[in-house]
Amino acid sequence: MGAFTHLERGTPERVWQADGRIRLAPSLDVDIDELIVVAAHPDDETMGAGGLIRRIHATGGRVTVVVATDGEASHPNSVSHSRTVLRSIRRTEVTRAVHTLAPSARVQFLALPDGELRENQTALDRTLEKVLSSAEAAPERVLVVAPWSGDGHRDHRIAAESVARVTAHHGVHHLGYPIWLWHWGQPADVPWERAASLALTPGESAIKAHALRTHVSQLEPLSDAPGDEAIVSETMQAHFARDTELFLHEADTQDDSLPPDYFDSFYARHDDPWGFETRWYEERKRALLMASLPTRALGSVLEVGCSTGLITVDLAARADRVVGLEPAAAALEATRTRTRALRNVELQRGGAPAHWPAGPFDTIVLSEVGYYLSPPDLERTIALIDDSLTEEGSLVACHWRHPVADYPQTGDQVHAALRSVRTWERLALHEEEDFVLEVFGRHPVVSVARREGLA
Repeated sequence: MGAFTHLERGTPERVWQADGRIRLAPSLDVDIDELIVVAAHPDDETMGAGGLIRRIHATGGRVTVVVATDGEASHPNSVSHSRTVLRSIRRTEVTRAVHTLAPSARVQFLALPDGELRENQTALDRTLEKVLSSAEAAPERVLVVAPWSGDGHRDHRIAAESVARVTAHHGVHHLGYPIWLWHWGQPADVPWERAASLALTPGESAIKAHALRTHVSQLEPLSDAPGDEAIVSETMQAHFARDTELFLHEADTQDDSLPPDYFDSFYARHDDPWGFETRWYEERKRALLMASLPTRALGSVLEVGCSTGLITVDLAARADRVVGLEPAAAALEATRTRTRALRNVELQRGGAPAHWPAGPFDTIVLSEVGYYLSPPDLERTIALIDDSLTEEGSLVACHWRHPVADYPQTGDQVHAALRSVRTWERLALHEEEDFVLEVFGRHPVVSVARREGLA
């Protein structure tokens, strides 16, 4: 998925209806006594789970809606409404919407800064912990729904990650509801194997539509001035007027490395699932990675997780030999096509640490791979790197720093493990909010300037 804005027209609802898989997904089990709906912003709850809220209320269940932010940043360039005014408006709107759906529902406002859930994740975790602890039903009779972790909005992802941690601790089931997926995505982007649907009755659909209309600040322009445009366009609204709501089972927190079929399923849905070929973020990061390598001539190179081969091609231009290791068949075939004319590239299907190629290697690249590994498998991989690296060789490691619910570890945890190797010394460090890049060599490391007699 590339970057998107609400101003884009987006995917028409007819595309989703023509695909038909929303209605074919298994029915959601709503035999529960208590529903907790987490919304990153006011209106998420109504658009993504309004029908479910109505269903559980109508069958006598207890409903709690937790609103993480007040949505005060919905119109950052507005000249007519301040954030303080928008905060008040949106609180009123969401209260009316929820009580339209479920008059007895509890609405809890956390008032965390809109757009800054990651920076306030501890507070979010702490509050959700209190909400789960106060649940009246037994854990197996409670369902928590929150924005889907893959929805493409940072606050939605962070909310999903917090919910995943807290529900795992309490043994409560957690589902994700997509919002922006319907705007930026296509049917191929949905993990249908994790889907469950809730068919709404005509009455439920009507009440949901009425509840959605209370979010006037999002459905209609605040004024005619630039910056006051409607956030939820008519095209977008059509997705939430359908008679079916879709929920996605979030992957459970787990201690095992991700299996090869995890990656196969990603590439089956999209040729370039991480946007390696389209995003400036990825292009820039590759350039930084290549520039950080301490020698022009890289010698024998191992690239762990070569994906579709974009870094592989760059490495081959400076290496005697490149061995690319990749678990996903589709990705490996793309690399094979991209490197067909390069005689110094060898490709091997498999993953670390189980399928480690024979060394030694002068350069090892571990880019966006380590967090897929369990702590024991990462430890084994680090030991293999240490055994395979030549005396003057170097390891470059680069990883996304934001936590992802599916992954056994975070990028920061991976780099903490790499830094703990006593026989390695760090030659370079580049750290941003989004990723960390480090280059390691055996102690003592000789700087690039010293190698060339400049220092």
